[in-house]
Amino acid sequence: MSVFCVERIFMEKTFYITTPIYYVNASPHIGHAYTTIVADVLARYHRLSGHRTFFLTGTDEHGDKIAEAAEKNGISPKAYADRISSQFRNLWPELSVSNDYFIRTTDANHIATVQAILSKVYEAGDIYFGHYEGFYCVGCERFYTEKELIDGKCPDHQMEPEFRKESNYFFKMSKYQDWLISHIKANPDFIRPERYRNEVLAFLREPLEDLCISRPKSRLAWGISLPFDANYVTYVWFDALINYITGLGYPDGENFHTFWPVAQHLIAKDILKPHGIYWPTMLKAAGIEPYRHLNVHGYWNVDQSKMSKSLGNVIRPLDLKDKYGLDAFRYYLLREMVFGLDSSFSEEGFVQRVNADLANDLGNLVSRVTAMAVKYCKGSVPAASSEADTILSSTAVRVIQEVEASFRELTFHKALMSIWDLINTANRYIVEKEPWNLAKDPANQGTLDDVIYSLLETLRIVSVLIAPFMPGSSVKIMTSLGIANPELQNFDMIRTWGGLAAGQTLERGEALFPRIDYKPDEGAAEIKATPPPPPIKPEVSYEDFEKIDLRVARILEAEAVPKSAKLLKLKIDIGEERTIIAGVAKDYTPDQLVGKSIVIVANLKPAKLMGIESRGMLLATDATAGGITVLAFDREPITGSKVR
Repeated sequence: MSVFCVERIFMEKTFYITTPIYYVNASPHIGHAYTTIVADVLARYHRLSGHRTFFLTGTDEHGDKIAEAAEKNGISPKAYADRISSQFRNLWPELSVSNDYFIRTTDANHIATVQAILSKVYEAGDIYFGHYEGFYCVGCERFYTEKELIDGKCPDHQMEPEFRKESNYFFKMSKYQDWLISHIKANPDFIRPERYRNEVLAFLREPLEDLCISRPKSRLAWGISLPFDANYVTYVWFDALINYITGLGYPDGENFHTFWPVAQHLIAKDILKPHGIYWPTMLKAAGIEPYRHLNVHGYWNVDQSKMSKSLGNVIRPLDLKDKYGLDAFRYYLLREMVFGLDSSFSEEGFVQRVNADLANDLGNLVSRVTAMAVKYCKGSVPAASSEADTILSSTAVRVIQEVEASFRELTFHKALMSIWDLINTANRYIVEKEPWNLAKDPANQGTLDDVIYSLLETLRIVSVLIAPFMPGSSVKIMTSLGIANPELQNFDMIRTWGGLAAGQTLERGEALFPRIDYKPDEGAAEIKATPPPPPIKPEVSYEDFEKIDLRVARILEAEAVPKSAKLLKLKIDIGEERTIIAGVAKDYTPDQLVGKSIVIVANLKPAKLMGIESRGMLLATDATAGGITVLAFDREPITGSKVR
């Protein structure tokens, strides 16, 4: 993927981002959520970077498909549009989308803007009345030429289009073909990534036909009336695209003059032609400067095919958000898709990504650091000396620069990879510095304070870096660090190491990201909270530890203990046969244990459980996703040998 040359927009301190306005013929799905969350991440990032930002989204509500859907539902087109539009409007706050304006193409101000643009272009002589015949796809709401069809079918809907003959109004789009080619070539980042720029230029190698921009009311009454002929309504694309300037108050609104010069559109690749060809030529004809950038992303595929209501493979965003948590959902979308390329959704892959990156890496880091700070520094941020280690501070400086570069290039997955580099560096730092060992000697308190401060300061920087992607988790981390007014934090505040004030009170919150136990056969996942590690017990001497005799035992027989739901009676071989009682019946059946080599405490004093003498105790942990797990070996050991 090419690097985008967009330094200018990051210097102007204004930023305007739009999503496509979503067609209300179906409920929102993961594709809509992805586009809107990407726009939200960009808007949040630019606000954090000090840019005055405007973020627009909304719904497209006119056209054949809406009229047909409304008729099938037995209601008016407006009532149908109201119903579906409200689903989009209500979804975005639930996904922490921070749009500044939600536009509908049925809004009075939009209708007025469309009619004003139509009048302007008509009066300039760029709209004329003519006759047209061709293949019309209702799903696409556009005419196709025979060479555009694949085996006589619409390439997107795989259906044969209707052949229609109509008299309509046409926009002289062909007049602006040479201008558009020159503009794209003179501005290499006008359409990005580069593959989509090249795709538009490939369209433009063929003569550009004029665009039919009306529909007769005798066939379709649901639309915006042409201001110069009340017998026709406006073609849905000539209507919908204009929303991007309506939302800014074109032509005289302050927002239009402020934000349109830096306009960035965000779309999926299926609507590249209307945005890459129709829209810039419409703007040129209306005497309006073209947008700054058209940013094009790929599809989310399910089972190797594009999501489709007819195929029944639509992923609904609220299902995932409610099941796994909002920030986990937002993180997965931005981490998994390389912007511009297609990506495949898998619930199992979702769970693996969340467990590895969020539960293990980030969640574990926050839990460990705050726990140690509370324990070793009396619950407040320690003062750091000028001699503190630089590995974390130098890594933070590099990562901030990488994140900023990734946003300029729209490589969101790389931004997150860089942030995780800092998170993983901090996790390794804990292992290398061993704060628990430093805490054993009061003489090390200064060094321990430096280590804990460096880790807390790293969390502060991480909390700001993840804020565009996971705003809720960002606030939780800041709150745990005692940062007042998290909403006032910004990127300038993390450019200097040492922003965390000594003495701030720390809080230990709940686990940020509980591990998820995925059960593919059952099609369900159970979320289990990951508690912080239990405190280390008081120290024992090596001599005391030597008194414990750990041995390899082979399980010869296993059976349930009568009248007990949790106990199993095990006959084991450690060089001699013994019986032990183990509380693992809820997690293992007897036949799962027979033949297994385990570790037992061989010299534990005998005890009677349910009337049965137990001579030894097996070792196990309950801190796993599947319940209790007995300690075992990756290679077959010698029965009865000592465990050292």
